[in-house]
Amino acid sequence: MSFNPLIEKIIKMKNPTVAGLDPKLDYVPQYIREKYYAQYGKTLEAAAEALYEYNTALIDALCDIVPAVKPQMAYYEMYGWQGVRTFDRTVKYAKSKGMYVITDGKRNDIGATMESYATGHLGLTDVEGEKIAAFGSDALTVNGYLGTDGIKPLLNVCAEQDKGIFVLVKTSNPSSGELQDLKLESGESIYSRMASMCDEWGKELPGKYGFTGVGAVVGATYPEQLTELRAAHPSIFFLVPGYGAQGGGAKGLVGAFNKDGLGAVVNSSRAIMCAYKKEGCDEHDFAGAARREALRMKDDINSVL
Repeated sequence: MSFNPLIEKIIKMKNPTVAGLDPKLDYVPQYIREKYYAQYGKTLEAAAEALYEYNTALIDALCDIVPAVKPQMAYYEMYGWQGVRTFDRTVKYAKSKGMYVITDGKRNDIGATMESYATGHLGLTDVEGEKIAAFGSDALTVNGYLGTDGIKPLLNVCAEQDKGIFVLVKTSNPSSGELQDLKLESGESIYSRMASMCDEWGKELPGKYGFTGVGAVVGATYPEQLTELRAAHPSIFFLVPGYGAQGGGAKGLVGAFNKDGLGAVVNSSRAIMCAYKKEGCDEHDFAGAARREALRMKDDINSVL
């Protein structure tokens, strides 16, 4: 259930990675921006259209070698409703190319509000009896720190629609330990307790490859914790941010995977999207540079698995 299609794509492509689509306007090549400024002026409409052309070119360059994309909602919301429209179009375009789509929204609420988030991103919205997928992503990142009240509303939608969630457990940012590393009276860390809760929630969403539909976000910047959590929670599938631009390396990722080389999908955003800047190549070849970086990342990770 839920992560089965992602795992099957990873096995077929021999590539446990996901490309983050977190576009800022200054990531977009100048020639694309100028085209839409000429049409719409320097407006949110122009920005959103430029982001969409950028995204679709990246998806075209990656879809046969990278199993999934992960658009981060904030990078679209900052451009208003026009940006949210680009997010929606991006999700649909990626799915039309056969890619698995993880929406990085880190949603966190309870009751009817969380049900609404679940319906909007993963489920079907009821319009006078007509059931319509609003965004239609395959998985959603969520914040579990409201406890079970914030997760239960998602589980029913995931079961009905064969979708998954990734719960924040041990995040990649430097200050994550201020809360997540604190010890409970039992001696267990808060992030470890959150992983145990993911195990419990996941029992409602079993998967055929041994991983449930309740995954965990665990940063590449904390390799010891990755190894610890994989050993303790073999049925949790990991989304691993922090590779590349945030400093995580391939050697530190080994502990995220099981003996079969499964159990995690590793994200890279800026390193792929802005590869043309690092290469110093012609900006018209930005998609080609992204493809080269994605292949380099694939080879780098596979070299240690």
